[in-house]
Amino acid sequence: MAVSVVTGAGSGIGAAAAVELAARGDAVVCIDLDREAAEQTASELHNAIAVGADVTDEDQVVAAVAAGVQRFGDIDNVITCAGIEFGGDILDLDTSVFRRVLDVNVTGSFLVARAGARVMVERGHGGAIVLIGSIASYMSFPRSAPYSASKGGVLGLGRALAVDLADHGIRVNTVGPGVADTPMSAASLADPEQSARYMARIPLRRPADPAEIARVAVFLTSDAASYVTGAFVPADGGWLAG
Repeated sequence: MAVSVVTGAGSGIGAAAAVELAARGDAVVCIDLDREAAEQTASELHNAIAVGADVTDEDQVVAAVAAGVQRFGDIDNVITCAGIEFGGDILDLDTSVFRRVLDVNVTGSFLVARAGARVMVERGHGGAIVLIGSIASYMSFPRSAPYSASKGGVLGLGRALAVDLADHGIRVNTVGPGVADTPMSAASLADPEQSARYMARIPLRRPADPAEIARVAVFLTSDAASYVTGAFVPADGGWLAG
């Protein structure tokens, strides 16, 4: 039985990833800032625990991963889905907003990946880490400097970790979702004009279901992806190709 850690497991892509991992037979450590949301996800799975943790707090991250090890005995896979999206006019953007988005999306991904990798290295069995980037890792939406900068950072982080951890048998890849029907995108998709602009830009003409993104991430943790590391895999309905 593999043991997988998922952050942002309380909703959206994180919750979907937890479901997909559990369906594969994994034990799942569901981590979310909103512990009640994590508990709701975990309660629907056959073998899972919920842990409340802020991914920007190193001590909380270490404790959350340790809780998974204590309960299930090991960590084999990590998927970092926790993230936030804020933006605004760059000329008036509050610096604290910029720093917060980078802290959650980049530093949070680093802290969780490192905590999981340390367990894998200690146990000597390798593993897989998947970071959730974005199509914004390669392009930018208007008024989204913090988010675009953070997702570019996630892409660079994923590549660096893939190189640094390869000798330990740990693969690291980054998934790049496009527009997905998640709580983070709810306001944009509810705006008829903005939603229409998105759909016109996406060759498949629809947003992704969170499960469609989650399945790509879960595939990258599987033996079927055993020679894939350092990759960026778009799951964007064709946005970057169009």
